Amino acid sequence: MSPDTDRDPLFQYNDPIFADERLLEITHLPEPGRIVGRDDEMQSVAEALNPAIFGSQPSHLFIFGKTGTGKSLISRSVTQRVIREAERDGVEVKYAFIDCGEQNTEAAIVKTIGQIVNEPDRTGITIPDRGLGTGDYYKRLWQCVDACTDVTIVILDEIDMLEDDEVLRKLSRAGENRRISESNIGIIGISNKIDYPDQLSERVKSSLSRDELVFPPYDANQLIDILEKRRDAFHEGLLTDDVIPLTSALAAQEHGDARKAIDILRNAGRLAKKQNDSRVTESHVRDAKEKTEADRFSELIEGSPQQAKAILFALTLLTENSSSDEFPTKVIYNQYQQIVTRVGLDPLSERRVQEILQEQNFLNVIQSEREGRGRGKGAHAKHRLLEDPDIVKKVLLRDSRLSGLGK
Repeated sequence: MSPDTDRDPLFQYNDPIFADERLLEITHLPEPGRIVGRDDEMQSVAEALNPAIFGSQPSHLFIFGKTGTGKSLISRSVTQRVIREAERDGVEVKYAFIDCGEQNTEAAIVKTIGQIVNEPDRTGITIPDRGLGTGDYYKRLWQCVDACTDVTIVILDEIDMLEDDEVLRKLSRAGENRRISESNIGIIGISNKIDYPDQLSERVKSSLSRDELVFPPYDANQLIDILEKRRDAFHEGLLTDDVIPLTSALAAQEHGDARKAIDILRNAGRLAKKQNDSRVTESHVRDAKEKTEADRFSELIEGSPQQAKAILFALTLLTENSSSDEFPTKVIYNQYQQIVTRVGLDPLSERRVQEILQEQNFLNVIQSEREGRGRGKGAHAKHRLLEDPDIVKKVLLRDSRLSGLGK
């Protein structure tokens, strides 16, 4: 159908709000000129990766910082610049970006790196999604790395989610152990847990020599600059003057989360479009903040079993009805028992509830801390929500089993 009059009327073909909404997508990698407030960090990552330009071994690097501080963005941006510079001198650099929250086993990571690096026409090797043991995946990975690259950079986002850190030892020592002879491998590990290195196995600690880098939160002015660099995602003149400053202020209230700021701005535009408004205003931003927080919390608990949701609901009710914001396991367990009785779930043991609370702490859904009871009296854990209880409650009530609790 070529003439516009033949277009399907079910769809909208001229976006009244966005000129290029892709600029506000989390996966979007902006041009270097759009990156704000990370010059020093970018230089540090560049120094670690610089040897790759000449085909040499880059330094392994661990990057720490809270969510939305630019860790993944800078790692990917600098790596792509390394690839371009290396290409000028005929050096072939490839990189694999892996979200360890989704692929956290040794076999899954090795397989994925191999699939990214491999060029079957060049190697004659196939790397299937299933059917091979971990050792076989390693063998094919080493062959592909040697045949297809001079340097492979492996970026492991949320590295603290790894089930087994043995993959770090094998990747970092591939050359030393003569698994590869024609290439080099560099690792960038990204985490919001600054104490992650303490959790590494002794074998990995002794073999993985690395640099470490901490990304500080953005301040409100930096967030304004970041959003201004994305203003052209909207048609000219559609943002009222207070939209970007308010969005920045709301994101800066917590810890300077640029990812959240961009999410809020995008959701504000979507709300304006949905409501057929001609401009994006302060009221759209405030509504978008609540939607953004709910969406992000929903992602965190997506796929969680109903028992875990019931435990979180117990903690939410306690938070709503108390002047305190942290509670011991025993108190949460008592509230949880009342909830499962109401919704028809079989109650778990208090020990299992404690384990699930620790799992939620690991996933950054809640924060748990152990407190001593005094000399000779042991210690107990206290737990608190990391999100506004209204948001948590709204998301949990979307579960059909728990929905009746809102009545």
